[in-house]
Amino acid sequence: MKSVLTAAVLGLLAAPAFAEGDPVKGQKSFNRCKSCHAVTSDTGENIIKGGKTGPNLWGVVGRTAGTYEGFKYGDDLVAAGAGGLVWDAENFAAFTADPRGFLRAHLDDSKAKSKMSFKLKKGAEDIFAFLAQHGPVVEEATEEDVSEEAVEATETTEEAASE
Repeated sequence: MKSVLTAAVLGLLAAPAFAEGDPVKGQKSFNRCKSCHAVTSDTGENIIKGGKTGPNLWGVVGRTAGTYEGFKYGDDLVAAGAGGLVWDAENFAAFTADPRGFLRAHLDDSKAKSKMSFKLKKGAEDIFAFLAQHGPVVEEATEEDVSEEAVEATETTEEAASE
């Protein structure tokens, strides 16, 4: 049981770190995005200079949707984030392919809107892989840390079941 929990937790922790696309292609493809979006580090380093119509995409991988501080998002994207939408490869690709359609499906609201009108027909996985390289350094959990968390979760579950 411990090994199954450990594997599951390790898989979840590692998921944002590994993107299926090609980051080199993604950097080139990002040219379509930079008219609205920049990639600027927390220290102010411009990775990609871009527009300010859209939020800075530094650290977008794993971020809750609609939460970049200082950017005014549309109500529907904020609602999606409040409902648990996090930018992973799958959500990113679906959103960039059809932002309004994605939010309508995600929120189950036929009137949901997105400020992003551009539709990325292909290459989202590459852009996501590129963006995955640019964000705050996240300390990776060791297998020992994950094992301890899995044991604690199992003990908590067992205690609750015995009560």
